[in-house]
Amino acid sequence: MDMPDAQHPTINGNHVFCPPEARRYVLVSAILASSMGFIDGSVVSLAMPVIREDLGATLVDAQWISNAYMLFLSALVLLGGAAGDVFGVRNIFAAGIALFMVTSAACALAVDAEMLIVMRAAQGIGAALMVPGSLAIIAKSYPSETRGQAIGRWAAFSSLTTAMGPFVGGMVLSFGAEWMWRLIFAINVPIGLVALGMIFAKVPRDRPSSKRRLDIAGAVLATVGLGLMAWGLTAFGLPVEMRSVSPWAWIALGALIFAGFILWEGQARAPMVKLGLFASRAFTGANLYTLILFFAFNAVLFFLPMTVISGWGTTAWEASLLFLPLSLFIAALSSFSGRLADAIGPRWPLTIGAVLVGISYAGLALTMPLMMLWEVTFPILLLKGLGMAIVVSPVSAAVMRATPEEDTGLASGINNALARAAGLMAVASLGAVAGVVFADVLGTAAPGAEFGAYTSAPLDGAAEALRVAATNRAFEAIAAISAAMCFVAALVAWLTQPSWQRQGRGEKS
Repeated sequence: MDMPDAQHPTINGNHVFCPPEARRYVLVSAILASSMGFIDGSVVSLAMPVIREDLGATLVDAQWISNAYMLFLSALVLLGGAAGDVFGVRNIFAAGIALFMVTSAACALAVDAEMLIVMRAAQGIGAALMVPGSLAIIAKSYPSETRGQAIGRWAAFSSLTTAMGPFVGGMVLSFGAEWMWRLIFAINVPIGLVALGMIFAKVPRDRPSSKRRLDIAGAVLATVGLGLMAWGLTAFGLPVEMRSVSPWAWIALGALIFAGFILWEGQARAPMVKLGLFASRAFTGANLYTLILFFAFNAVLFFLPMTVISGWGTTAWEASLLFLPLSLFIAALSSFSGRLADAIGPRWPLTIGAVLVGISYAGLALTMPLMMLWEVTFPILLLKGLGMAIVVSPVSAAVMRATPEEDTGLASGINNALARAAGLMAVASLGAVAGVVFADVLGTAAPGAEFGAYTSAPLDGAAEALRVAATNRAFEAIAAISAAMCFVAALVAWLTQPSWQRQGRGEKS
């Protein structure tokens, strides 16, 4: 057993690498890194109609501008989490920020949709190191007694720093030149430089918690398996004549390879995923909850801006305000919800939060034909913001609490992988749903029109009305499916997560 020293103190029996005076720099750098990821995701969704128009991108291109990033992030975040345990979480976190900055600059310079998709994939590799590192470095810097509160502060301040990101991005997109969508990627460079400066100047190196090797074979199997399944789901949205192979064949092949990944993880000498962690009902339940809830969350996050911008004629800056309830509620309530989960356990916060999000999405599905952005849609999204604010800190704390101290980086990678894989599958599968529903409602009234895109030429009144109705109907389907999944997530939380009294913390069934 390692003896405590100046750089690796033991506080109340909890081994941490960071002295108290340096923890605020850990927290701020983690907040900045998280902000880059959030701004990237939300503003890319807002910018998608103008990106498609500027680069001549199809709906499938738009899906893969998102999915290329999500694919490599969801598959390699497992490797990124393990790399923090092997090489030190500070080193890997910093490397991820640096790579994310460089590839973000490359995204800003993309000349066509294909180049942007490739650069987004490269950006996902950097995020795979940065994303789990932001939570793992907090988990390894704070003792367990204050970790939930620190995670709550991280979530709250991350939201404060990103609350204005979509609004500013929307203003730029609404009133700037067509090329100014590129600034949403370029802004990551100065943010990353500040985070790196704080890490190297103020945060000590941590001692690696293990000497295991990285599971490269597992990373390849996970990436290929997820990628083929996502492509198969996307292919359902393609016309039959453009499908060289049945989408079911791609899905089956991807599922077979992913099953091989699971088998490999069970016998690999240095697996990315310790399957034994899933012997814990609480750990398994928290991750299943994450998979289901974030499928719904990412579906609405990606497709709602396209719906109101391309269908309702809303400007990008107005659509950006739809993100504010989420950011502000998380900023205001995450610290409280983290403390509440510490005090009573995660069962109630996770259940109630998912139910509120599900009610919000059901409300969206029922009210889309009204097309009343401020009178109806915005108030409904207040409920979604409240629900997610209740969820964010407790789900992260639940995963960490159910994990041995030496595997916190790995557990962070698993949870983040599932959240991102959920987004990957949501955009792939529900993008196909949106395309099919849109085409079915529109028929032949507007040849060449696609869900979520501006029309290349003005339509007559009847055709335009039908296009808008088709856009709304497509999103209604997405919102209804997402609502149902939120209610399933709530049931999972209730059945799998612990609860205890405030004083005794004795676990109750």
